[in-house]
Amino acid sequence: MTVELISVGTEILLGNIVNTNAAYLSEKCAMLGLSCYHQSVVGDNEERLQDTLKTALSRSDIVILSGGLGPTKDDITKEVAARVFRKPLYEDAHTKERIQEYFLRNHRRQITENNWKQALVPEGAVVIDNHNGTAPGLILEDHGKIVILLPGPPNEIKPMFERDIVPYLTRMQPEGIYSRMVKICSIGESSAETMVSDLMDAQTNPTLAPYAKTGEVHFRVTARAADEKAAEKLMQPMLEELSRRFGDKIYTMCEDVSLEDVVVHMLADQKMTVTTAESCTGGLLAGRLLNVSGASDVYKEGYVTYANESKEHLLDVRHETLETYGAVSEQTAAEMAKGAARAAGADAALGVTGIAGPGGGTPEKPVGLVYIGCYVKGHVRVEECHFTGNRSKNRESAVARALTLLREELLK
Repeated sequence: MTVELISVGTEILLGNIVNTNAAYLSEKCAMLGLSCYHQSVVGDNEERLQDTLKTALSRSDIVILSGGLGPTKDDITKEVAARVFRKPLYEDAHTKERIQEYFLRNHRRQITENNWKQALVPEGAVVIDNHNGTAPGLILEDHGKIVILLPGPPNEIKPMFERDIVPYLTRMQPEGIYSRMVKICSIGESSAETMVSDLMDAQTNPTLAPYAKTGEVHFRVTARAADEKAAEKLMQPMLEELSRRFGDKIYTMCEDVSLEDVVVHMLADQKMTVTTAESCTGGLLAGRLLNVSGASDVYKEGYVTYANESKEHLLDVRHETLETYGAVSEQTAAEMAKGAARAAGADAALGVTGIAGPGGGTPEKPVGLVYIGCYVKGHVRVEECHFTGNRSKNRESAVARALTLLREELLK
């Protein structure tokens, strides 16, 4: 079956918000075995939305619209869908009661009149309760075509889709698509893809697709099967072959596990603590580590030492080192890592210093040059990196490489 996505909202067209719903829905539909060939974004205009919906229905079995279900005048998705399906709107008593309960639950006793607009539903529609907001979801079926209306806020659309729409669409599709993500670090995208080019050339079911991430390479192994157990059986030989080829460069085969998750858990397993000393990354590295639940068990304190005086005062980087080699140097990165470990009383430390850009570069030390010092129990390793990107990308690349470097040292 084919599915088409329509995102409704002028704010998306103007770039005021990022359309994360489309990415989420397209991935989920693919995992359900639905083929998505078209996606559209349309503003809050009745005529254009009606034309877009009619076009989608002419070429797709299922159309999912997100956004435009709220209480204001520019929320027109439901009204347009009802018009296209020639269904009158009526007030759904159950939905009206849930809206009232929502306001009372959130201690908002005054309900403005326009909120009752959300209780109007097309005749014959399946009403999907919204457990995180007021606008319900709706499913319309007519002459073999299906239109699904979902609220726009991500914290409403995602739980509604998982709880109610996934089971509904699963019943529509005899086979599903299941996948596993193989996440790799310590190797570049081109090298990683070359190592599996024969597998990609020969793929049928399952398939193998590479995804380049900052400082990482991900491979999605996908199988079409009647159920998850059958899909796992199809994927297992491919997963085993990837393990054989990449070895410990694979840091996880779990979709929701990040590189920082693995690093924090490795430190915890080895009963080690870690600290960070950052110049060009300005706390991004600490932030990645502290995003992990349980990071407080291994991370006690860190340092952002942008100025040379801070490097000397907080990390005991020698003045002579800075004068002779400069703040962006192998020697400074090593002393930053050692000094941070000593100051924090940590078993491991990462020191990052570089030129993120856009200014500050020289022929000898260009923009993108970063030195990363990794200290683990008395041993220091420094790596020189050359990144090519804007300021933000260079900083993110430095953080990813620092985490990879620490993982490599912890594996020894």
